[in-house]
Amino acid sequence: MTAWPPAITIPRLGVGVGLRAEIEDLVIDHADQIDWLELITEDYLFNPHRRATLAALRQRFPLIPHGVELSIGSAEALDREYLSALAELVALVEAPWCSDHLCFTRAGGIALSALLPLPRTAEVVTAVADKVRQIQQVVGVPFLLENISAFIDLPGEMPDAEFLTRIVERADCGILLDLTNVYNNAVNHRFDPLTYLDAIPLERVVQVHLAGGTYAGDLLQDNHRTAVHTEVWDLLRHVLPRAPISGFMIERDGKLPDDFPEILADIARTREVLGTTGAGAESR
Repeated sequence: MTAWPPAITIPRLGVGVGLRAEIEDLVIDHADQIDWLELITEDYLFNPHRRATLAALRQRFPLIPHGVELSIGSAEALDREYLSALAELVALVEAPWCSDHLCFTRAGGIALSALLPLPRTAEVVTAVADKVRQIQQVVGVPFLLENISAFIDLPGEMPDAEFLTRIVERADCGILLDLTNVYNNAVNHRFDPLTYLDAIPLERVVQVHLAGGTYAGDLLQDNHRTAVHTEVWDLLRHVLPRAPISGFMIERDGKLPDDFPEILADIARTREVLGTTGAGAESR
């Protein structure tokens, strides 16, 4: 393990939004209210039509690739073609970092269409950390792992917070802290979210995700279909004094573009929380 943060300068980007095709025109029209954009990596890797839009977007916003199909927790080796294309995309948009989920999405070459939790074992810690080191070497920028929302809590050798901590410290990478996922898991698996947050290395948090979800019976779903939960704002206030966060991002899916005004409201609310806690957006 080496010292964190990395020698590479990580700029403070401010408050952004996850880009979706349904709101792209609205995002451009409201560029004065949006600091940066998170791109779904797979929308651009092998899609020439989508890649053709990047030059115009890059003139207006910093762009950060965020993947959903790297499947870093699969037993198989990393997909070298995917990784090479990711490095090309990172260079194309001059991204200061990129990210994906701490999970697996493929098994035996079959796409599972879900972000699935990993067995929390020392063997998996080693395997995932080794892959993260490979990724960072290829892409040339810091790589962040995101904690996922999981409907099931697999038994393991260690608690989830320790699992994440051991991986990021062994890999010497950053964290994309999804505060909504922390809250969802706390509700669904009945634990204290503040205890979880206090157990992870907050000094490694480069970016946060903020979102809302809906209930299916007693189960809180991570579907990004509502405004950010009140409790998630409270979690943000809790981590801000100790986490040198470079990018705050609103995730929204569902009824787009109709819900775009709520996205703007959540962006404004984020800035309000930052203002009341004394957090800024200057470069670190």
